[in-house]
Amino acid sequence: MIEDKKASGLDDAKLVRKALRGNRGAFETIIRKYQQPMLNYVSRMVREREMALDVSQEVFLRAYASLSSFRPEFKFSTWLFRIASNYLIDHWRKKKIVAVSLDQPVEDGEEGCYLQVADETASVVRELERKELQAKLETAMGRLPDHLRELFVWRHVNGMSYEEMAEIKKIPVGTVKNRVFQAKEMMRALLEESPCPV
Repeated sequence: MIEDKKASGLDDAKLVRKALRGNRGAFETIIRKYQQPMLNYVSRMVREREMALDVSQEVFLRAYASLSSFRPEFKFSTWLFRIASNYLIDHWRKKKIVAVSLDQPVEDGEEGCYLQVADETASVVRELERKELQAKLETAMGRLPDHLRELFVWRHVNGMSYEEMAEIKKIPVGTVKNRVFQAKEMMRALLEESPCPV
């Protein structure tokens, strides 16, 4: 696994060098590689599909514009998620974000267009239980303070290491671990206090 990450980091550095030399396909490869993890992160931070798509696109545009500032001795993913984190901080300063359930239709009147794809093979009861749990988790996650929710999503949704998160946020690893622990404890308390949605 570590070798894969090293190889992946080398691949990213090569792609960046090619993109800087004008190879558009190289940056498109980077986008394809990081598009889903970025969308997962941004979606849980802004909690609105169209805005998440817009923010993700803006992050990649900013990354492309700043590509010459990337230092190959660092992980590209860390550099990219730092851009995303900084963009979201600026965004939150300018605008209060409206919370939207991931199971709510994207637009009124658009049947079947949801942020989450339902598992059609699940039984009706199991599907209902899954949706109730998902709604409960999303509601609890939405009640976390932004700085804790961000780290919680990176750790438990994107699977980032504490070290990666510390590098992105430019804070000590111990602080990251402490905040992730605080987020987990808050999530546990919120889940215990709220009944499952009907």
